[in-house]
Amino acid sequence: MKKFAALFLLVLFAIACKSTSTSTPAPAPVANTKLDKSSQVAIKGDWKITSVAYPGSDYFKVDSFGIADSQCFVGSVWNFISNNNKGYMSIATANCPAFSSPIVWSINKDGMFVLKIVETGVKSKTVTSGYVLRVANQTETSFQLIDKIDVGGQKKDITYQFEKLNNK
Repeated sequence: MKKFAALFLLVLFAIACKSTSTSTPAPAPVANTKLDKSSQVAIKGDWKITSVAYPGSDYFKVDSFGIADSQCFVGSVWNFISNNNKGYMSIATANCPAFSSPIVWSINKDGMFVLKIVETGVKSKTVTSGYVLRVANQTETSFQLIDKIDVGGQKKDITYQFEKLNNK
């Protein structure tokens, strides 16, 4: 009898706590939406990734941005347009898949770089997934994007080193 009463109370409690809302809640924001315009203007132009570093890089591979092995990004070219937060990136490294895509990006007040890789012909507002990386060591001619990866159950940094190609 006690088990039946406990089960009845549990079911009653679950029904009483059930949400009455019929709308789907909006997803929580993943990053601050206030933009850091000066940081964005500072990376306007063409850039190349000169190195990708992470602990254990000699022993295992990391798939970056769901596109290719992280080392395939060494030599990749990125273009950032600061007035509309668009651009493109392309990989043309030997022994790696060729890849080119428009991107939508921003840097927020928390120093986070928000990136969407957009397929050609697709509107960026329909792309619901992306990446949030930390901006570090930003100068006129270089900066780093730092992502978190899982290495044996521990979070480690993967650092993409960018160098400016020209002085536009």
